[in-house]
Amino acid sequence: MKKTERIFTPIESLKHLHSMFAPRGDMAVFRYPSGKEYLSISYADFSHRVLAEAAGLAAAGLAGKRIAVIGETSADWVATYLAVVMGGGVIIPMDKELAISEIEGFLAGVDAEAIVYSGDFHAKFANARASHKSLKTFIPMTLKEDAEADARGVLPMEKLREQGEKALEEGYALPDRDSESLAVMLFTSGTTGTSKCVMLCEKNICSCVNAACATVNFSPADTTMSVLPLHHTYELAIMLASLTYGFTVCINDSLRHLMRNLANYQPTGLVLVPLFVNTMYKKIWDEVRKKGKEKLLRRTVALSNRLRKVGIDLRGTLFKSVVGAFGGRLSKIICGGAPLNPEMVKGFDDFGIQICEGYGITECSPLISVTPYYAPKAGSVGPAVPCCEARISPTGNQNDKGFEEGEIQVKGDNVMLGYYNNPEENAKAFTEDGWYRTGDVGYMDEDGYIYITGRMKSVIVLENGKNVFPEEIEEYLGNIEEIAEAVVVGRKEADSDTVNLTAIVYPNKDLFPEGCESEEIRKAIYAKLLELNKKLPSFKKIKDLELRDTEFEKTTSRKIKRHLVK
Repeated sequence: MKKTERIFTPIESLKHLHSMFAPRGDMAVFRYPSGKEYLSISYADFSHRVLAEAAGLAAAGLAGKRIAVIGETSADWVATYLAVVMGGGVIIPMDKELAISEIEGFLAGVDAEAIVYSGDFHAKFANARASHKSLKTFIPMTLKEDAEADARGVLPMEKLREQGEKALEEGYALPDRDSESLAVMLFTSGTTGTSKCVMLCEKNICSCVNAACATVNFSPADTTMSVLPLHHTYELAIMLASLTYGFTVCINDSLRHLMRNLANYQPTGLVLVPLFVNTMYKKIWDEVRKKGKEKLLRRTVALSNRLRKVGIDLRGTLFKSVVGAFGGRLSKIICGGAPLNPEMVKGFDDFGIQICEGYGITECSPLISVTPYYAPKAGSVGPAVPCCEARISPTGNQNDKGFEEGEIQVKGDNVMLGYYNNPEENAKAFTEDGWYRTGDVGYMDEDGYIYITGRMKSVIVLENGKNVFPEEIEEYLGNIEEIAEAVVVGRKEADSDTVNLTAIVYPNKDLFPEGCESEEIRKAIYAKLLELNKKLPSFKKIKDLELRDTEFEKTTSRKIKRHLVK
């Protein structure tokens, strides 16, 4: 694929981004389901909604305050994020899947003064309205008819915007703010069992948005569908990049409706985590098997690949029905958030859908690197994006490819201000010369492409001193069709220092007859593990297999909570 011209205007601030909206007029910025219908809001109307909310917050005495937002992905959620930051405040995106007690605790810990929320949360915040340490103003985006609109501290969004309209008539104007002042507070997802509050400034956010626009093969002609939760900095950065490009973002209201919404929206691009990619790929082949056409599809893929080698690309015709399941226009997927099996990249490419893998971490706003769409390398997450540099900490350890392997460290405009009220973790997070320590292990090739081999916190140390990164083996397990999900752990033998690598597996039950006994499923998967072991070095061989009856517990960004796997 050839490199294409990047058509976008780099943003200097979110206020600058907002200034681009109104000139786009009636073009739809968001499409979203409403009952059985699909509605939309134009860029011009959305621009005014954001401005009215910023003015309303100022009229309510909340300009410059710390304000949380929680709820499903919506135009109102994005409007609140922009309005708070543009108005000089600090936005605190919250995970809607957390227990209310956790949410209240987090917000008390950062002295949040107000919270904007979708209507379903109104009843859940009854105790907080009565006794929360810091929250004084509760702003429901919508209210059910029987809800108490006049309860103490409640300011419905409709009334807030009415106040904002009056303030605009009286001359309210957005303030200027220091691009390096605190603008966003984010709680890390806690896949390792801990959660820290990351502090970001507008410079962090805008540098990341501009880097995404400069490196990802989207254009104003694209249409995407938002699938991941918006409180997650990965989805949020791509959302802001989408608004910078100026195309339409379609909102998926539920994972249950994913396929229906894909068919309706017909997106050209998706932003996903590996779990979705793996599920989509397995669904393709499961459906083909049910129709008895697996051999035919494999022969067609082989024929297509031979034709491509001589410059004939018929994927659009040959695999029209496959792509049709995703709306018919899907041509690219950006994947990040967790390690992606390289086989998925090839598998989707066979059907004419390019996957570019990105790498990031909340503390880096979050983008660190992305695979160039015009020059991909199998297994790599690409070179560092324009707003930062990456390096490998010197260890003196060379891997079998001849490259030094160590911790990936980052320096640049995307790196956080630090953790809130956490000097101990801040000291650990940075090297003496100011580089952020990601905690991820990998190497860089001669072209600066980054390859991630594991996570320092999840490393399994064997009795012979060898280090095994479970993520690497889990990639291989992801290629086994009978496995839906897998986590590799180290189990110590009783009264011994011997550590056995054990695969804990949730089977792909669609591939087994209904009522199939667990022992039969175990035998089938164990046979595949023995085949895999033949390809692995002796110290990486899987010794034991354990089956699960349920899926692994995950964060809302669909990462397995590894610390809960026992």
